[in-house]
Amino acid sequence: MLALVLVIVAMVSALTAMRFAIHGQEVAVPPLVGSTPAEAERAVAGLGLQISIERQYYSPQVPEGRIMSQLPLPGTKVRHGWQVRVAQSLGPTRVSIPDVTGESVHAAELNIRRRGLDVASMAAVQASGIPADQVLAQSPTANATQVAAPKISLLLTAAVDPQAFVMPSFVGQPLGSASRSLQDAGFRLGNVNVVMPAIADAGDAASGAASNASSPPAAPPVQPVTPAQPSPASIIVSQGPPAGQKVLAGAAVNFEVR
Repeated sequence: MLALVLVIVAMVSALTAMRFAIHGQEVAVPPLVGSTPAEAERAVAGLGLQISIERQYYSPQVPEGRIMSQLPLPGTKVRHGWQVRVAQSLGPTRVSIPDVTGESVHAAELNIRRRGLDVASMAAVQASGIPADQVLAQSPTANATQVAAPKISLLLTAAVDPQAFVMPSFVGQPLGSASRSLQDAGFRLGNVNVVMPAIADAGDAASGAASNASSPPAAPPVQPVTPAQPSPASIIVSQGPPAGQKVLAGAAVNFEVR
C-alpha cells in the first residue's frame, strides 16, 4: 500500500511539473493592429515570437504601411517561437484596374504589373474558336471600385483537345467507299499499296522453271513489270491503324489493297 501511494504521488508530481514547464513557456500575443512592421517586430521579439507579413490590402481607414489585422488575436496564449501572421495596409486605392480581356496572357501580365498590380491566380477553360492562352475574364473587372487587394485573377482559354475515335474495320470494302467515309469523318487517306497475290508469283516461278528445263540455256532478258496501281474498286486487305485502336481526328489511315 505504501509503495502504491508513493507511485501515485510521483506521478502527480511529474504531471504538475510538466504542466508548469509547458505553461511557463507560453506568452500572450500583444496587440499589433495600427503599428508599423518595425514596431510590431520589436513588440514580439521581446516575447520570443516572430512576425510574418503575409497579405497586403487596400484600406481607407488604416494608414498605408500600418498593420490592419493579425492572427493569433491579441491575448492568445502561444509558445515561444510562434509566428504571428499579419496583413499590412496599402492605404486607399490609387490605381485603376485595367481591362485585359482579349489579351494574351503575356500581354495581360505586363499590363497588370506595369500598374503596380500582381496576378493573383490563373485558371484555364477550353473554348472552341478562341486561341489558347487568351484572357476570357478577370476579377476584379476593369475600373472596379472598392478593390481590396492589389491583385487580379485571370480566366484563360486552353487548347481544345482533338476528338478521339475508335477506328472501324475497312477490310473487305472497296477503296473508293472507304476513302469517302474517311473524308466525311475528318480523317485523311494515307499510303495505299497494292499487294500482289502470292499464288500468281508461285505459278510464274513454276512455269519459268519448266520453260528453262525444255528450252535452251540462253533466255531473253526479263522485262520489268510495272507495279499495279490502286483503283476505287480495289479491295482493302489490311489497314493501319488497325480496327479498334483509338485515333485522333485528322489522322492518316493507310491501306493495302488487291
